[in-house]
Amino acid sequence: MVKKMGAKKPEISELSRVRDRVTFLYLEHAKLNRQDSAITITDSRGTAFVPAAVVSVLMLGPGVDVTHRAMELMGDTGMGVVWVGERGVRQYAHGRALNHSSRLLEAQARLVSNARTRVAVARKMYQMRFPNDDVSSLSMQELRGKEGSRVRQVYREQSKKTGVKWVRREYNPDNFEAGTPINKALTAAHQALYGLSYSVIAAMGASAGLGFVHTGHDLSFVYDFADLYKAEFSIPIAFEIAQKYGDDKDIGSKTRLAMRDAFADGKLLARMVTDLKDLLGVSETNVDVGVLNLWDDKMGLQKFGVQYHEFEEGDGA
Repeated sequence: MVKKMGAKKPEISELSRVRDRVTFLYLEHAKLNRQDSAITITDSRGTAFVPAAVVSVLMLGPGVDVTHRAMELMGDTGMGVVWVGERGVRQYAHGRALNHSSRLLEAQARLVSNARTRVAVARKMYQMRFPNDDVSSLSMQELRGKEGSRVRQVYREQSKKTGVKWVRREYNPDNFEAGTPINKALTAAHQALYGLSYSVIAAMGASAGLGFVHTGHDLSFVYDFADLYKAEFSIPIAFEIAQKYGDDKDIGSKTRLAMRDAFADGKLLARMVTDLKDLLGVSETNVDVGVLNLWDDKMGLQKFGVQYHEFEEGDGA
């Protein structure tokens, strides 16, 4: 019998629970390979070894080269892989989500497919933005109006704080340069926040397209989710950059770098993971690798891999 080389594929019981793993690991300008059950990371400073089973999401930034063998190990150990811009500012693509379980996705689909539960989740999102007000009885129209007033107030406060003139939000997706400095900074800041939101949603196995407030776009839930953090992150940073750099032609790039630095400590990432699970009502997301069932509308989940057949007369039961 030929002896197999390399590390064996881990059993389900050997894989770490999500809460026991390192949350996110960001890498840039490095070469990724595999040695046994570890990802090797090589750059100008040398080589580091990262046990694959203790990392939940690997964020691959600019200048990363990754081998087929490394990707094989990531897949075997249930690691989520996301290709991003510098410090996660933009999300370009993603591999399989870190949870091979579909719990988050199923919860999201169930909640968004029922008008009552969809409104309940939308209210929960708005409640996060109005912690001192009870919004449980407000209609979607009332919630939109309340949120619109809040955002306008945030703009006015930031304008007063920084001295940056504010008139209104203007955004032309086909002509970034046509905007005023503050509008260009806001566009760049929001795009960075969308990128981070998309990375978290994809890595956790939820759907970017199943929105509760926004709808009809493949990134509807990304817009929903990012809106929770704009008043705290992208809007203040945009005004600060507009105050500091004014008509600088690179204001978009400088804004993205500022957002990158705000994301760098990782605290927003951890908060987003918690908020996402709370919004969808899933307290824990295990890495249920290889757990596959058959759905039945009357009998519940049935075992996969069993040869089912229709009973005929004489078969017995």
